[in-house]
Amino acid sequence: MAIEVKNIVKKFGAFAALDGVDLKIANGELLALLGPSGSGKTTLLRIIAGLDWPDSGEVSFDGEDALARGAGERHVGFVFQHYALFRHMTVFENVAFGLRVQPRAVRKKEASIRARVRELLDLVQLDWLADRYPSQLSGGQRQRIALARALAIEPRILLLDEPFGALDAKVRKELRQWLRSLHNEINVTSIFVTHDQEEALEVANRVVVMDKGRIEQIGTPGEVYDNPATAFVHGFIGESIVLPVNVSDGCVRLGGKPLNIEVNGAASGASKLFVRRHDMQVGPAGSGALEGAVRHVRSFGPIQRAEIALCAGECATVIEIDAPRDRELQSGDIVGLQPRRYRIFAVPE
Repeated sequence: MAIEVKNIVKKFGAFAALDGVDLKIANGELLALLGPSGSGKTTLLRIIAGLDWPDSGEVSFDGEDALARGAGERHVGFVFQHYALFRHMTVFENVAFGLRVQPRAVRKKEASIRARVRELLDLVQLDWLADRYPSQLSGGQRQRIALARALAIEPRILLLDEPFGALDAKVRKELRQWLRSLHNEINVTSIFVTHDQEEALEVANRVVVMDKGRIEQIGTPGEVYDNPATAFVHGFIGESIVLPVNVSDGCVRLGGKPLNIEVNGAASGASKLFVRRHDMQVGPAGSGALEGAVRHVRSFGPIQRAEIALCAGECATVIEIDAPRDRELQSGDIVGLQPRRYRIFAVPE
C-alpha cells in the first residue's frame, strides 16, 4: 500500500501541530517519523490512521482518498506504546479479538480464526504463551503480542506509535532487530514514530526528521546522519559539537580568531559550526584549527571521551570529543583539534 500526504495542516487552537506536510511512502516501506516531543509526528500518524482529521490537505492510499473513509475502513493496524492489551483475556484471545469482532459478512469461521492466531503467535515467536494473561508477560513479550494482534486483521498499513518507549534499553535493542526482521518477512507498509534517533537509524528504510510541525529532511539513515540538511537535523541526530563562528571574506572565525578550515560554501555572517564528536581529530598542541586543555577523560568500550576547554580569541568554551583508546589523553594536556568532517549553517536573522 502506497501512501501520499499532501499539504496537511492541523492546528490545535493557535498551535500548528502540522504546517503544510508533504510525504510519499512507498509500498512495503518501513518508515520512521523522528523528532522531539511536539514536532507533529504522532499527529501525522493519527491522521493517516483515521484517528484524527486535518484542517486541510489530502491523504491517499494507492491513489484513493483515505479521508473519505473512517478508521475502521482503512484496514490499518495500530500498535501503541503501552500495549493496550485486554487484561482479562489470554494471549490467544487478545490476538483473536480483532477477528472475532469483524462484521458477520466478512468474519472467518472459528477454525480459521484459531489457525490464524496460531500462525501469528508462531510469527512473533510466542506460541508457547497462548494461555497466559498479559500480567504474566514481560514488557517485550506484551509488545510482541500487541503487534500480533494488530497483524491479525491483515492490515494494509501498520502504524506504530513509540512502540518500544516503555521498555528498558536492552529489550528495546532486541526488539528493534526483531521488528526489522519481521518487516522483511511480512512486507507490510509500516510507519513508526520515535524520538530515539538510534532506533530510527537502525530500523527504518527511510527517516523523516520533523520539528515544529514541518519536515526538516527525508532520507536513508546514512543520508540524514552523514549529510544533515539543516542545523536542527545535525544537532538532533548524533552527538555534535556546536560552536558559534562568523564567516567573512572566505574565512571562518571563532572568537575573532581565524580557523584553518574551508568555508565550504557557507554564506557570510553569523553561523554555527557543527562537528560530530568522533570527527574531531586530536593531535599535539599547535597542530589543528583549534587548541585546548584536557580537563577530564573517561574511557568506555573502544573510545575515550575527553572534556576539553577551548580558548580561541575572545571565545572560551568546553566541548566533549570521542577519541580512540590508543591516543592517550590525560588531564592538563594541551592538544590541537582538527575537524575531519563538519558543516557550517547560518544563524537565522
